[in-house]
Amino acid sequence: MKTRVIARHIREGIKSLIRNGWMTFASISAVTVTLLLTGVFLIVLLNMNSIASQIEDDVEVRVYIDRSAEEQQVNDLKNQIEELSEVKSVSFVTKEQGLENLIDSLGDEGEAFESLKDENPLQDMYVIKTNIPKDTVVVAQKVESFEAVDEVRYGKGTVERLFKVVEVSRNVGIVLIIGLIFTALFLIANTIKLTILSRRQEIEIMKLVGATNAFIRWPFFVEGLLLGLIGSIIPIVVLIIGYNFVFNEFNAKLKTMFIDLLPVYPFVIQLTFILVFIGVFIGVWGSLTSIRKFLKV
Repeated sequence: MKTRVIARHIREGIKSLIRNGWMTFASISAVTVTLLLTGVFLIVLLNMNSIASQIEDDVEVRVYIDRSAEEQQVNDLKNQIEELSEVKSVSFVTKEQGLENLIDSLGDEGEAFESLKDENPLQDMYVIKTNIPKDTVVVAQKVESFEAVDEVRYGKGTVERLFKVVEVSRNVGIVLIIGLIFTALFLIANTIKLTILSRRQEIEIMKLVGATNAFIRWPFFVEGLLLGLIGSIIPIVVLIIGYNFVFNEFNAKLKTMFIDLLPVYPFVIQLTFILVFIGVFIGVWGSLTSIRKFLKV
């Protein structure tokens, strides 16, 4: 396509936006509201997904070794665990290290346990991380039957409920976002269709004098692209400012509950690209879908 033809299509697309003032405003408003809601759901969903991943990464299997086990049995146990395909890593924690970790995790209150160092009641153990968090249950069940194992702990009952809640939350979030996008597509397509109805005669005349479908369609393509692009600006600005405020005000407090929000950068940059893409896609798809039937003269 020649440069002057492309320039003509861009000019016509911009003229159409200006000429159809109220319809343009209605279309941009629809895109803006939809992207604002979509952006809010995306922020919540992506942060929930990040928090869920953090929680899942903390899930581990603790294998307490029988006090009467000999060194060779302890080494053999490690080899057996490492041979399991679901296992990512195995680390040995002595009872002395376990007590130190307990004291450190309790802060000032941990000093009360200093007296236990002489008669340490803890056991040596292996800490297992799995390739996939959901494999924790499977690995725990397998390791329970190994020799030299006294007890296996992985948060039975709680872990299964955690995985279920995480999966449901992710699925609900995805469904809501997809629903919002389809709602936006429907609204934009119908709004743009009204602008095209008012130009039906113009399209018919262009067809009768020999204009190709592509020649007629391009200005509407440009118009839809601009509608989506302009409609995404306000939601992006509002969401960046809003997320930056929420992060600065609440992230430090949430960290005390072991919840860490996604850092502002590069998250807001990724969010910007996603919303621009959705906005442009909605605008272009709405324009091209609406004009299709009017090209049949």
